[in-house]
Amino acid sequence: MTMNRWFGASLVAMAAVTVGCGGDDGGGVQAEGQGSVSFSTWGEEYIEEKIPASEFADGWEVTFGKFLVVLRNVTVADGEGQVGARMEGSVLVDHVAAGVKPVASFGALEAKTWSEVSFEISPVDAETALVSATEADKQLMVDAGASVYVEGQASKGDVTKQFVWAFEDATAYTSCRGDKDGKETEGVLVTSGGTDSVELTIHGDHLFYDDLQADNAVLRFEAIAGADANDDGEVTMAELSAVPLTSIAEGSYGTGSAGGINDLGTYVAALARTLGHFRGEGECVSGDP
Repeated sequence: MTMNRWFGASLVAMAAVTVGCGGDDGGGVQAEGQGSVSFSTWGEEYIEEKIPASEFADGWEVTFGKFLVVLRNVTVADGEGQVGARMEGSVLVDHVAAGVKPVASFGALEAKTWSEVSFEISPVDAETALVSATEADKQLMVDAGASVYVEGQASKGDVTKQFVWAFEDATAYTSCRGDKDGKETEGVLVTSGGTDSVELTIHGDHLFYDDLQADNAVLRFEAIAGADANDDGEVTMAELSAVPLTSIAEGSYGTGSAGGINDLGTYVAALARTLGHFRGEGECVSGDP
């Protein structure tokens, strides 16, 4: 699965978050020359099932128990900056739950190409609605002030390491583009009477890449496993932060143009800001909201 460019490069709850600016929620009667867009999200098999050892350069295997992500501010705009629709509120999704989950839908949009589509992953708030997540999950996020929260384990031979990581940063994904019907498409294409269905895809494997920007980055876990300084079987963010990148023997752990990333904890937090993709493997420009 491809890397994002780094800095420059419950159904009932849905009713609270699918209102479009000047439009309906995608379920009403639309005038001639109008259509709709439906946004969903999916974490793919890597999050729902596992990242197999065959995908790691160092032979580890990873499974997730929770993969909680807060999505908000899905926006549909055109190249001139006209906003056709914007999501209200936010949703908390556990991507370990099987299947594609709804995020937002917008109706009564002018039939045309809306080339500037964006969304955010940002910290939970009191009004965040639940989609395939529980109130207990939400409380975990609130307590941590998190936008992304993951629990999982990695195994290799008879060694197993647990991890529970919360990430607080907000990330905007803008100028999104991806494959639609075999053709790379900027944003969304609204047709008269039609619905463009768009997946905001979450790539859980990104947490383990050994470079922030390089196209030849590979998945590794050995350095993360080695950060378990007290050898209690759990790798904490504090332990990761105690590992200088310069001390890691295998893998590049390059940071490219991103500054201030000198330890493994800050590095993994930076990787967490590359999770969002568009229509599967499509990309957005990621940065601060």
